[in-house]
Amino acid sequence: MDLQLNGKTALVSGANRGTGNVIATTLAEEGATVALHAFTQADADAAMAAITNTALKIIPVVGDLLTDEGARQVIDQLADQGLHVDILVNNYGSALMGKWDSLTIEQWIEASNVNLHSAVRLIQHCTPNMKEKQWGRVINLSTIGDHQPNAIMPHYYAAKAALSNASVSLAKALSHTGITVNTVSPGLIHTPEIERAYQLRAHKKGWPTDWESLQDKIVENDFPNPTGRLATRQEVADLVVFLASPRAGFINGQNIRVDGGAVRYA
Repeated sequence: MDLQLNGKTALVSGANRGTGNVIATTLAEEGATVALHAFTQADADAAMAAITNTALKIIPVVGDLLTDEGARQVIDQLADQGLHVDILVNNYGSALMGKWDSLTIEQWIEASNVNLHSAVRLIQHCTPNMKEKQWGRVINLSTIGDHQPNAIMPHYYAAKAALSNASVSLAKALSHTGITVNTVSPGLIHTPEIERAYQLRAHKKGWPTDWESLQDKIVENDFPNPTGRLATRQEVADLVVFLASPRAGFINGQNIRVDGGAVRYA
C-alpha cells in the first residue's frame, strides 16, 4: 500500500529513542522527510549515528520542549532548512512515578508540562502553516490509562487524559482545514526497559526469565488481553504512520487504543 507520504515533512518529538525512534524511521521508510527531535545534541547525534539506512531522509532537531524557547528553537531549525511541518507526532512524554499520598502540587504541574504542554507548544507552532496548506496531521501519543488509570501515577494519567481531551477539541477547532487530529493510546509495549523491569520482578518471585514465559506472566497478572501478549513498538508505529497518511483522511478526532483488546466496554 502506497501511503503517499513522499514530499511530506514530519516532526516526531522524543524520537531519539524507543517508540518515537521507530515511528520516525517508519515514516522515513514510507518516503517522508522526518525531523528527529531530541532534547540534547548528544542524544540527537547518537540517534543519527544508529541509522543504518543512509537513504532515509532524516534530519536531527534539538530543543527543550518544556520551555517556549526550546519549542521555538525546534521549529526555527526546520525553517532554516526551508521545511515546514505537515505531520506532527507528539510522541514525547514520560510516565512519572508517584502516589496520591506523596505527590506535591509541583509534581502535578511538572506532569502536565511534560505530557501536555510540550505537545501544545508544538501544535501552536505547526498548525498555522498546515492551515495555509489546507492539509496536515496531528497525532498525539497517550496511553490506555487516559481513561482506565491505575491507582498510582495519577498526575501522569491525568495529564495524558487532558492531552486526549485536547485532541478532540483541536479536531473541532480545525474543522474544514484539511487537518486531522487523532490520539494513539497504547497499552503495555514490549521494550527493553519493560523486559528488564519484569526480569527483576521475576527473579524476586521465582518466575522464569525468558521473554516468552515472562510475557505470559505479565499478561496473566498485569495486562490481561485476548491476544495474550504485549504490543511491539513497530505495531504502534504502523498505526501512527497510517494515520499520518492521506489514506486516513476521514479518521479524525479519534482515540485509538493499541492494547490487544485489554480495555473493554459493554
